[in-house]
Amino acid sequence: MKLRQLEIALQRCAGFERPRASREQYQTPATLAARLLYDAFVSGDIAEKTVMDLGCGTGILAIGAALLGAREVRGTDIDPEALRTAEKNAALLGADVTFIAADVGSTEKIDPCDTVVMNPPFGAQKQNIHADRPFIDCALAIAPVTYGIFNAGSTAFVEAYIAGRGNITGRVAGTFSLKRSFTFHTRDLQEIPVEILRIVRA
Repeated sequence: MKLRQLEIALQRCAGFERPRASREQYQTPATLAARLLYDAFVSGDIAEKTVMDLGCGTGILAIGAALLGAREVRGTDIDPEALRTAEKNAALLGADVTFIAADVGSTEKIDPCDTVVMNPPFGAQKQNIHADRPFIDCALAIAPVTYGIFNAGSTAFVEAYIAGRGNITGRVAGTFSLKRSFTFHTRDLQEIPVEILRIVRA
């Protein structure tokens, strides 16, 4: 499957029915999800691999990994409603994905894998400052390779945070197209600069 084909397929995924601002529940744009997944695919980190989507939300990254030929794909999220939507999305696209209700703060229900893909919270809400740290910690604990979406300019922070535990071996700039989802949003569409980081466990 080519990049454009993947993007078109992922555009069919439904978003959150009732998104919660406190959890920064924003649907990962299909263009950005496809870019992350295709970079991972070209690097040999998807096909025939066991892939985990941490904080999978409605499942777009997990589903894309399955469409690119991952041997086994699992997605985990704390929100049961989001997981129900993820299951519907997977069925719609014929993707074989196992979705699990679990908190990334505890790895008891999260088995080791070859590759983690994730779009962790950016910590934009006051109550969510550093909300991406548990995701990074969990990813390093369960997989040798991680691909994550972070706010532009986060590379230095991530490098310092994972020092001695992992290294950033790839970085791709991108844009997160954020549609108006909550009353505090002042624009119908906001383009947020982001970066996709490839992290390899030390």
